[in-house]
Amino acid sequence: MTHHDDFNFEPVRGLPEKLPEGEHILWQGAPDPRALAREALGVRWVAGYFAILAVWRVAVSASDMPFGQALSHALPFVVSGLLACGLIYLIAWVQSRATVYTLTNKRVAMRIGAALTMTLNLPYVCIGNAQLDLRSGGTGTVALELIGGTRLSYLMTWPHVRPWRMARTQPALRCIPNAAAVAQLFAEAAETRVSMPMVGRADDDSRDGAAVAAE
Repeated sequence: MTHHDDFNFEPVRGLPEKLPEGEHILWQGAPDPRALAREALGVRWVAGYFAILAVWRVAVSASDMPFGQALSHALPFVVSGLLACGLIYLIAWVQSRATVYTLTNKRVAMRIGAALTMTLNLPYVCIGNAQLDLRSGGTGTVALELIGGTRLSYLMTWPHVRPWRMARTQPALRCIPNAAAVAQLFAEAAETRVSMPMVGRADDDSRDGAAVAAE
């Protein structure tokens, strides 16, 4: 796995360099902004919080004045809630526009980050397992469990991670449309890549062989 800042022109959309010989793109996509706002940025919790404040303020004011006048006291909370939710949706839209998830026949690549762009290259041999979290409407998240010594920063890769997996961060294709089909494509590509035969290559100076992946 490699990751790096990427501010240069992309020779291939979502990738910092041209694909090597023998590698090709199977799928590219990005998070759905509305799903990202709901599932990763908690817009429903924020809306609920301001709704509770508005109801509480009306209830308190209604004990001292007519109910119609008490309703007007909820207006600041309603406006603040709308502004907060609008800001969350804007952040989700910016994140979606800056993100490109790529599946090739050899790896998962994730170009992420709106302010600080980062590209993660995750070969299938570094991925031990994947979990699909499918939601209504067909959107969902495919979380990738890394094996070996591969580690990522939760904060640096959020929100493109499986929630609350901080000790062993799991990068994720977050809130993607048609997630079931993408998960199936990932499974087929990973199985094909990982099960490629190993070919022993004889060393000229010794009898010891070195195992190399057949391309």
